[in-house]
Amino acid sequence: LRFVGINMAIVLVILCTIFGVLLHTTHANLERESVDMITAVAADPLQLNWPDTASRLPYFTVRISPYGSVRVSGTSYYDLSDEQVLSGIVTAALRSGGEQGLLHDYSLRYLRTTWRGNEYIIFADVSSANATMQNLWRSCILIGLCAAAVFLAVSFLLARWAVKPVERAWTQQKQFVSDASHELKTPLSVLSATAELLGDNLAPEKQAHYLGVIQQQAQRMDGSVRQMLELSRMENGAKALRRTAFSLAELAQERLQAALPTDSTIHTEFAAQGEYEVNADRALLTRALDALLENAVQHTPEGGCITVHLADGVFSVMNTGDAIPADALPRLWEAYYQADPSRSAKGDGLGLSIAKTVFDLHGFTCGAENTEIGPKFWFRFADK
Repeated sequence: LRFVGINMAIVLVILCTIFGVLLHTTHANLERESVDMITAVAADPLQLNWPDTASRLPYFTVRISPYGSVRVSGTSYYDLSDEQVLSGIVTAALRSGGEQGLLHDYSLRYLRTTWRGNEYIIFADVSSANATMQNLWRSCILIGLCAAAVFLAVSFLLARWAVKPVERAWTQQKQFVSDASHELKTPLSVLSATAELLGDNLAPEKQAHYLGVIQQQAQRMDGSVRQMLELSRMENGAKALRRTAFSLAELAQERLQAALPTDSTIHTEFAAQGEYEVNADRALLTRALDALLENAVQHTPEGGCITVHLADGVFSVMNTGDAIPADALPRLWEAYYQADPSRSAKGDGLGLSIAKTVFDLHGFTCGAENTEIGPKFWFRFADK
């Protein structure tokens, strides 16, 4: 609403300024036209139907002799048959006392002048100018109301469009805080319970076991906090890229071998059509590749297979396993999002989010999809 209010205030100021300038300019032009006309006629009040003046505005002249007699003469454009009205017009002009002025009741502009010993009053009919101004006022009001209504509708659309990213970011922030709190709550609960058990008189072997549990949970919390800090630094642009040229195929093969536990029965396949040299931050890209491979290892059943493929400027990781729900695919890159909440214990939920941030920093595009074998994660690092 504040966005709409500010926008509409700006629009109304602009419209009022435009219409104000238009009305003022038009009124000044019409006034100058009538003044110029009666001034030109005043140069020779006896000459009527001037081609440059009478054709534009109806006018007539009144001669007042030194003896007080009044004689009215005018063009065929003005009706002079009503003597009572003419008498009222002349009387009003004489009573005004000014050399020139405007008789609003009669829509006449007048100019008093002396020519060859006689006083003359030239009257010009400005009713057409008044009608023009009235029509212009109505048009401006109508156009202004229509324009304000249109801009109001557009402002609401723009406001919704402008606020949507902020609303989405706010929602994601609240979700992030909620998920992070949940992620840290579990190890904190374990630490608290284990610390209470250590207060009892336990055998040395049990004490060693519980101390190991505390150390394990502390390391888990430390890892989560480090992940959150790393993600925050990258999203805020605090982590500058240190680009170097290296072989992506060599790095991918190296990280694939390191991703599998020594006792794992998961099979791996690697295929690359060339070395695919890239100019990127090796450390950050290594972190992103580890996130993709760790995600594949976590969700591949024992005896399954992980396939890494490089071709046509695309790096992809595919693993055998259950398909990911279609509505969850776009959200897999969000921090702490789990397509299957029951598997949340397998990871901290930040790996894919960090990977996407790394890809974004490098200008790479990424995505996830389901194949006949299982889920597939990919990023494009070069055009075909």
